[in-house]
Amino acid sequence: MKKNITAKIQGGQIPHGRVKVSGAKNASTRLLAAALIADETVVLTNFPTELVDAQYKIDFIRKNGGKVKVDVIAETVEIDAKDLDNKSLESYDFPIRTTYLLVPGLIKRSGIARIPYPGGCKIGDRGYDLHIMVWKALGAEVEEKPDYIEVRAPKGFSPGEINFPISTIGGTENALISASIIKSETIIKNAYISPEIESLIAFLRTLGAKIEVVGNSFIKVEGADYLRGSLFQVMPDRIEAITWIVYGIISGGNITVEDVPFDTMEIPLIHLQHAGIDLYRNSKNVIVSPECLVNGSVQPFELACGTHPGIISDMQPFYTLLALHADGISRIFDYRYPERMKYCDELNKFYSNALSYKTGAITIDGGKPIHAAVANSTDLRGSMAVVMAALLAVGDSTIYNVEMALRGYNNLEQKLKNLGVQIEVEAGLAV
Repeated sequence: MKKNITAKIQGGQIPHGRVKVSGAKNASTRLLAAALIADETVVLTNFPTELVDAQYKIDFIRKNGGKVKVDVIAETVEIDAKDLDNKSLESYDFPIRTTYLLVPGLIKRSGIARIPYPGGCKIGDRGYDLHIMVWKALGAEVEEKPDYIEVRAPKGFSPGEINFPISTIGGTENALISASIIKSETIIKNAYISPEIESLIAFLRTLGAKIEVVGNSFIKVEGADYLRGSLFQVMPDRIEAITWIVYGIISGGNITVEDVPFDTMEIPLIHLQHAGIDLYRNSKNVIVSPECLVNGSVQPFELACGTHPGIISDMQPFYTLLALHADGISRIFDYRYPERMKYCDELNKFYSNALSYKTGAITIDGGKPIHAAVANSTDLRGSMAVVMAALLAVGDSTIYNVEMALRGYNNLEQKLKNLGVQIEVEAGLAV
């Protein structure tokens, strides 16, 4: 767990080989938290054990009495939460984005939960209002302390109705896990149902929760006092899959991408077809090579990011990078996260200001030469796009704070090495 990591990257390396898509970051970390409500041991397979977010969450669980065994080779995590208890920790400085999902397990064991602020943010950044709404709707009292959020429900959560004012992935996850420890029925309205949430629902059902989904936003949950253990496989990461596919297309290499979750990526893959890309695939894998380009080049395109089943905002940087290698002008719109474009400034350093953007809209002038640059990491997925640009550039590049990319991709350095691609990562500061 380090920060301020710098990567020295030699451009022009052509990838060849196979790369396996790991278990989904946005599914695995949720399942890890959900496992805390089980009364028996839970084993999660295909777990991305190298993810920094998962390691911080495991550290927090252990410090609160939970037992977690990690097998890096087998890619499994075993969770025994029987002794989980709310403890007063010396520090609540855990940069975990989804700390709110740790609450149900602690409430079930001790009736009180003290959790770090999401992502380490303190009072003033109220990006967690909907989670407070969930806990209060289920009968809990919530108090925001200087260093942590305290949730109190001495007799456990009570059944209730949760009606989200906007569709929310995190809020839906929180509501599902919290409702699963309530014996009576809880209603969740205006829920957001993504593939990762469908996986969470499937997991909670294996524990014994009864969950009924009506349409695409209405959920009924009937929990139980006793929830059994489970052996559950983490779904492959659709965002990582699109990352490797795009990298294969624009690098001119020959990559076999294994364990692609095609059933969660139908529309993103259709947009690749519209860009003149014909992928060779079977039921699980895809081969990406220069022969995939029908006309010998990527064709310009327009697309809008939004909710599943469309192209989600986390995929936006990779379509932007693809458009930079297209033969003409492309446009990308993002109505769900219109401010998520800081990475464009960093990509412009490589592509001679080929990107222009305003809130919610990016215009890409494709086909410009790509040169080495000194750049910074921004958000997690944008940072990976910057790393990819450095790998494609002519010359040697330096990327600062590259831990942003390392945080979101399980065993990234080794996967690149397996493709014959080397990056030099300088040690950062331990945190």
